[in-house]
Amino acid sequence: MIRILIADDHAVVRRGIRTLLESEPEWEICGEAKDGREAVSRVRQVKPEVAILDIGMPGLNGAEALRQIRKASPSTAVVIFTVHDSEELAADLLRAGACAYLLKSEVDEDLIPAIKAAIKHQPYLTAAIGTMVMRDYLTPGVRRISTKSILTPREREILQLAAEGKSSKEVACALGIATETARTHRKNLMQKLGAHSTAALVHYAVRNQIVPA
Repeated sequence: MIRILIADDHAVVRRGIRTLLESEPEWEICGEAKDGREAVSRVRQVKPEVAILDIGMPGLNGAEALRQIRKASPSTAVVIFTVHDSEELAADLLRAGACAYLLKSEVDEDLIPAIKAAIKHQPYLTAAIGTMVMRDYLTPGVRRISTKSILTPREREILQLAAEGKSSKEVACALGIATETARTHRKNLMQKLGAHSTAALVHYAVRNQIVPA
């Protein structure tokens, strides 16, 4: 059996994906998660062959969950799905180790073939995403560098939590670190991004699809 974990913060979406995948007799849904942090924890526990992650999850988004899963369970293939048709985001996630990047509007048609490719650790690009990524690489003289790449993994986690309105104490509790350490990370983060207020952090996080608008 191929074991698959589904992570999305909406129960109705998880149920829909589960129903779609249950048509494959050799696949088994071994777990569900409602946010990225729970997804990483479940992957560490059960080591599924495939993890399906939504990007816009609270606490720890799908992009950061992907990076942590690739370290915690390199054998687990990751399929990302999202409402964001961003070529920068798609390229970032494929470079980070995602086997597939799907738009939610494409899930009904493309999720099963994407998982079949992921099981073989082969990349899968839908027509829409493939066109975006190829345009990015084939445009002469264009080299796009994501500003997110200047942040450490811990800073990206803190950015999301801060943008969700968490205080330094709440961030520290969520990450299991000292409150003063959380304040230091937040200060360094704001300096790197040239942000002078929490509102500026929120604006940056929304613009870069780290938290939903």
